[in-house]
Amino acid sequence: MIFLKKEEEIKILKEGGKILSLIMKNLKKEVKSGVSLNELDKKAYELIKHYKAEPAFLNYQPSFAKKPFPNSLCVSLNEVIVHGVPYKNVFLKKGDVVSLDLGIKYKGFYTDMAITVGLGVKKEYKKMILVGRKALKFAISLLKEGKRLGDIGWIIEKTIKKYGFQPIKDLAGHGVGYYLHEDPLVYNFGRENEGLELKKGMVLAIEPMLTNGCGLIVENEDGSFRTIDKKVAVHFEATVAVGKNKGIIITPLI
Repeated sequence: MIFLKKEEEIKILKEGGKILSLIMKNLKKEVKSGVSLNELDKKAYELIKHYKAEPAFLNYQPSFAKKPFPNSLCVSLNEVIVHGVPYKNVFLKKGDVVSLDLGIKYKGFYTDMAITVGLGVKKEYKKMILVGRKALKFAISLLKEGKRLGDIGWIIEKTIKKYGFQPIKDLAGHGVGYYLHEDPLVYNFGRENEGLELKKGMVLAIEPMLTNGCGLIVENEDGSFRTIDKKVAVHFEATVAVGKNKGIIITPLI
């Protein structure tokens, strides 16, 4: 079922989204060589509580997961695409491609966002990160009433392939707001003018994911997903609302 949010609800979502973006901006500064993944998770939890919000991922178990997620923050390194567990004994180092994914609940409403950061990475990975951001921005630019879900997937796929990379097709974005995961699924591929028609009040978590490999994935024992060929992956995500004439950014991009 797809929930259309009212204007006053979108205002609350924007409040929460601003907080989430501020938290992510702070976490991005902490991505340094020698920092453990668990330190990032602890920092995320502290910041969430500071802003009087709740961690959306902590102990959350979606229908597709084998067990609840044990932390507040997903930290996915290199070939890990999403749902990376922030282990205490894993430390960041030069050359890592680091994806941070975080969701919060604020005043009863959920927001979700992700960024990817490179730690002194080579040019190809820098390019991948730029392409991921670009694909997200282009997708947001299409979010107006009357467009279709296929248009979002089409522009993401087109942008990623234009630069020689592959979209991750077996993972998707989703509706968000009243719950962390709502309908519809928002794929990173599609055809123009096809799929569900977008309506004002839809709130979506759009999340381009790409790799410099074949694009196929496999699930790890801890519930995270990685590229099957162990090629590097990049992940960006923003919570956005469909407006009458343009998209409404809930989680400001950083």
